[in-house]
Amino acid sequence: MKKLASILFAVSLVFSFCVFANADDNELKFGADGKFTVLQISDPQDDHYPAYDMVNFVKLAIEQTNPDLIVFTGDIVEDNRAGDIGIDGQSFREGVVADGDYYQTLMNVTKACEAVFAEAEERGIPFAVCQGNNDYKSGVTNEDWLKIYNSYESSLTVDESDDEGGRIDFNLEIKGSDGKTAFNIWMMDTGTGSVTEEQLEWYKSESAALKAENGGQPVPSILFQHIPTSDPGFLFEECKITDEGARLVDGKILRLNKEIANGYNASAFTIPEDTSSDFKAWKECGDILGAYFGHWHTEGFTGTYDGIELGMTYGCEFAKTGPYGIRVFTMYENDVENFDNEIYTYEGGVRTGDARFELQTDEPYAVYDNEIEAFFAGIKNIAELLMLQIKNIFA
Repeated sequence: MKKLASILFAVSLVFSFCVFANADDNELKFGADGKFTVLQISDPQDDHYPAYDMVNFVKLAIEQTNPDLIVFTGDIVEDNRAGDIGIDGQSFREGVVADGDYYQTLMNVTKACEAVFAEAEERGIPFAVCQGNNDYKSGVTNEDWLKIYNSYESSLTVDESDDEGGRIDFNLEIKGSDGKTAFNIWMMDTGTGSVTEEQLEWYKSESAALKAENGGQPVPSILFQHIPTSDPGFLFEECKITDEGARLVDGKILRLNKEIANGYNASAFTIPEDTSSDFKAWKECGDILGAYFGHWHTEGFTGTYDGIELGMTYGCEFAKTGPYGIRVFTMYENDVENFDNEIYTYEGGVRTGDARFELQTDEPYAVYDNEIEAFFAGIKNIAELLMLQIKNIFA
């Protein structure tokens, strides 16, 4: 019976794929007001017993932002880990993996996806997905992931890169009022580590093709992927342990450089010696205005390095501690290179009845008038740093 059910399920997914996997049915274009809104949601990382707040998080995010496109930057599911006490109807049963049973794992993944994508599907809002490392760790093949994604009419997720590893890479063109491509979005698959050279060659080739179609000018673009490159490390500076915002990483004390960045970071990136191969490809093509990542869950900051904006976006896995949040972009057809980019944090919760999103604001680091103020502020900063280190150990 289980074998028959497995066959019927596979057939139904194939049928869904054939019927619905047509990105042309969901053409992206600037509205009559000349605007286009993108909502980024990252790391729901849940299972077939979804957290009450995760479901509410997605619903509220869509209601508040009314996006033209939703980008999910990976880790749609949690592969196999305990720790979801009290956040859903099945404590201690977190994770989609059914050991040794691919069919049941696939069923669990499919049901977990429903909780994440249902709101977009019901509202007819196009959405696209970058694969995350936990999606790979579930053991479900990318072929089956694509069938799941494209069983939704609103899904724009396809595989265009045709790389040997089967990574799911694609781009989404946003049309202007003249019917021509005015803006572009790259969706890259980092697997369980990073983008490969083969994927970068695909990106460079496709970017060149878009440039040729655009009269020899690069098409203004932004890029999404799950695991960040090393380049957000350039947004940090060395500091003293008593300085506000100090974080410990690789034996160094670092903090976000507020001269070029803003936002909140629970951890810190090591300052790299050189830009990544990804960054070099972006600069070579000249089309990337910004690159935005997930994966780290508690990082919500943005900054500009060498002309490219880099952003870390909060997650929404409620089996882990927050902050939780979203990123919202508003593009303007008459000035596509200057878009709004805002982070909102999820406050309150379902159980307390006060769940809401609030705009994240940023303050410069404090400047102290005297040594006594600086001393006590330093003690406070050290205590915060220690608490963050303890929190990271148990995250």
